Amino acid sequence: MDAEPSVKKADAASEPPRFVVGSTMRHVLVMTGTGAAGLVAIFIVDLVSLLYISWLNDPSLTAGVGLATVVMFFTISINVGLMIPIGALVSRALGARRPDDARRLATSCSLLMAVVAAVVSLIILPLLPLILSAIGARDDAYEVAKSFLWITLPTNGLMAIGMAFSTVLRAAGDAKRSMYATLSVAAVTVVLDPILIFGLGLKANGAALTINIARVAYVYVSFLYLTRAHNLLARPDWKAIVGDARPFFAIAVPAILTNIAAPVANAFFTGVMAQFGDQAIAASAIIDRVTPVSFAGVFALAGAIGPVLGQNWGAQRYDRMKQTLKDALTFTIVYVGSVWLILFLVQVPLTRAFNAPPETAEIVQVFCQLSGFIWFFISLVFVANASFNNLGYPLLSTFFNWGRATLGMIPFAYFGAEIAGPKGALVGIGAGSVVFGIAAVITAFWTIRRLERQAVPAL
Repeated sequence: MDAEPSVKKADAASEPPRFVVGSTMRHVLVMTGTGAAGLVAIFIVDLVSLLYISWLNDPSLTAGVGLATVVMFFTISINVGLMIPIGALVSRALGARRPDDARRLATSCSLLMAVVAAVVSLIILPLLPLILSAIGARDDAYEVAKSFLWITLPTNGLMAIGMAFSTVLRAAGDAKRSMYATLSVAAVTVVLDPILIFGLGLKANGAALTINIARVAYVYVSFLYLTRAHNLLARPDWKAIVGDARPFFAIAVPAILTNIAAPVANAFFTGVMAQFGDQAIAASAIIDRVTPVSFAGVFALAGAIGPVLGQNWGAQRYDRMKQTLKDALTFTIVYVGSVWLILFLVQVPLTRAFNAPPETAEIVQVFCQLSGFIWFFISLVFVANASFNNLGYPLLSTFFNWGRATLGMIPFAYFGAEIAGPKGALVGIGAGSVVFGIAAVITAFWTIRRLERQAVPAL
């Protein structure tokens, strides 16, 4: 009777890692699809939360939540940067068939991520008056944003743990359970948002409290999946944590530097819009919510191809790595083109749903008309960065992201705003991304060819 479980374990151990066999396009589509489903659910809930706030017919509330989102985007971007080494290291260990190393790395890196996220919140909270003033927060909008952030930032560490666990699930190829964990956030928010915002009359603070409760659910669900379905968490070992800190931060530091380029650029853009008043800030807030819902597939793609590339690098399948990158680019072209068409068709109903005043509506509609042009080239940078971060070239990711966020955005957005106001700033963002998007993709293929020539073994 004891022989049968042993045979099953031996069979499981002899099975190749999931992403090393089968169609690479199928892996890209499945990982992206499940990731996008979870992201869309969260982003739609964020969009609906702002929609609820807009129904209170107070522009300062909409602007305040939008400004708070700019700061939260910064903390979440750091968290995403911390996720990258977890996905890269765990998927590489699994691809090389070292499950014990994968379990140890998953545990150590998740704890390191939580600690860093908590420290980031502790640093930002006392600096909120300076930060909010710098991005254009004034009067009532300032007070709304400050209150919102004092409620949500203390639980950033919890959010980091949930994101870490979800990343480990994806590194193991379990995109479905990772999606379910993410959906738990959306489920909690859908139920509690209207109760706290309208039922208890907490307005923007109600939306902030909902975020905290949803984060608790995220950690709980993802922890259950990791421990019961995969056994990919071990008892924390402080010696192992110290040892794993070096490879973790070797990837995390440049990844964080890469990721914070986007919120810094976003903060600059918000500051440009703020000089045109609360209606322009409200338009920026709506765009910030519509963008991730619309282009969730691109965000998911950037996270999806990492484990596929990582496992194939661990198995030294360079042909599959090149094909994965080609499949990702094919997906990007089809997806961004489809979303652009949809946004163009729904631009007017969208602004009406938010009760947008004329100036706000005009800016949002211009974004819908230009969205595909803007986001196609930004998407190319996303795809290339995912390749750089998972294949040992994180500094290239830092270079291209900061290049796009500075040289490719700031002068174009600034002079665009000077020439044509908020609409000119939007045009500038798209124009400045062209060169960096094309160059990033060319460089991504070059890195794979270089790895193949050097035949670098997986770490």
